[in-house]
Amino acid sequence: MQSPFTFKHTAPTTGTGKQPALFLLHGMGSHEGDLPNLVQDFTATHHIFSLRGPIVQPPGYAFFTIEEEGKPEREVFDKVLVYIQSFIREAVHVYDLDSTRLTVVGFSQGAVLAQTLGLTLIPSLHGVVALSGYIPDFVKSQYVKQSVEKQHVFISHGDYDYVIPSQSGVESKEYFESLGANVTFKTYPDGHGVTPENQRDLTAFLHTL
Repeated sequence: MQSPFTFKHTAPTTGTGKQPALFLLHGMGSHEGDLPNLVQDFTATHHIFSLRGPIVQPPGYAFFTIEEEGKPEREVFDKVLVYIQSFIREAVHVYDLDSTRLTVVGFSQGAVLAQTLGLTLIPSLHGVVALSGYIPDFVKSQYVKQSVEKQHVFISHGDYDYVIPSQSGVESKEYFESLGANVTFKTYPDGHGVTPENQRDLTAFLHTL
């Protein structure tokens, strides 16, 4: 891989030929070791790539900087989005992935990017998982978007999220539905995190893809 990202990769232990892949994007202040436990049920069947954000954000890393709540710094966001798009396309060729079964799973900042990738990436993603995220206004109004009519989207949010308001999850659900995506939307009596019930629902969703 020629990508500038630091990442963790595990290959499936069963099956042959082109196989599906999960790409994991962590939240602000975290790292590439944070999300793999959420998808541990898929280590035998999927390639799993967990990327580290390129920006140092103690105690970990971030994928982009923000101007204010819900508003990424556009120049930084644009650049990291292109880098992640390139990473996924390169991984398809280097690891001989099934390009029709690619899913991005993101939490918080990672969920913002996961939804944006779902709207913009070529080849189109089969699945998008957005845990406690939002879609930036400039993505909705200014980005060139791909068809999501065959895309399966899982959006979840905590009712008491103190970092990204739960209304953001509702808005993401409505936006993807307006574009014709197949959306699963869940809320939980929690703050900014992933509850055991949330993980079970996520696992169930991924098993349907």
